[in-house]
Amino acid sequence: MPRLNYKQSGQGENLVLIHGLFGSMDNLNMVARTLAKTHLVTSIDVRNHGNSFHQNSMSYGELAQDVIVTLDHLAITKTALLGHSMGGKIAMQIALEYNERVHKLIVADIAPVQYPAHHLTIIEGLKSIDLTLIKNRKDADIQLAKYVDDAGIRQFLLRNLTANEQGSLRFKCALNYISDCYEQIMKGYQGTQTYCGKTLFIKGGNSDYIKAEHREIISQLFPNSSAKIISGTGHWLHAEKSVAFNKIVSDFLAR
Repeated sequence: MPRLNYKQSGQGENLVLIHGLFGSMDNLNMVARTLAKTHLVTSIDVRNHGNSFHQNSMSYGELAQDVIVTLDHLAITKTALLGHSMGGKIAMQIALEYNERVHKLIVADIAPVQYPAHHLTIIEGLKSIDLTLIKNRKDADIQLAKYVDDAGIRQFLLRNLTANEQGSLRFKCALNYISDCYEQIMKGYQGTQTYCGKTLFIKGGNSDYIKAEHREIISQLFPNSSAKIISGTGHWLHAEKSVAFNKIVSDFLAR
């Protein structure tokens, strides 16, 4: 099986970082940089993202297996896991299905539940960008603005653009595969396992990804879980208040 693109920094106990949808390992750089002072941090690109391989299937079972194959390659038998958004769902899947491999689990702003489709305009907007007409990200931004109002979100999405050898722009992420697999990505946990290791859910105070009604399923699957809320942050809590986020993560890992 192919392994994921990864990079490592620091030394100490293992910590694996898993980014969210349309992201790449670079999204969690602020976390990696801080945590590398105390841990050997492995940052990965999920399949169809960053510089990892492309494949037209994205069930959480497969996404978890990709990480396990990569851990085997690195001879990492047990690690702490931190995942944001879709990466949080992958981290939960790994903890539930391969619990002997996970020392501690940190889930940033996502629950193990089915979510309604809410990226369809983004996917449509990205697909609508005419790569033959753009010379730089600014040109792409003008086209994407018709679909996505928020300049910060557009900036994040357009980090997927990269120049090929001829100098023309292309998407690093496998946009068509992500679109085809979108229904799989929205799914909740489908299995029957539980993970009894120490687990921390970190919620953005202004985000509605983790709701009060998710508490029951969370405590059922993760009986040894606790939660922290970072007030004044949305879904991108690790970027919006990185100092607070990193302190919460460091304290939890040190306990």
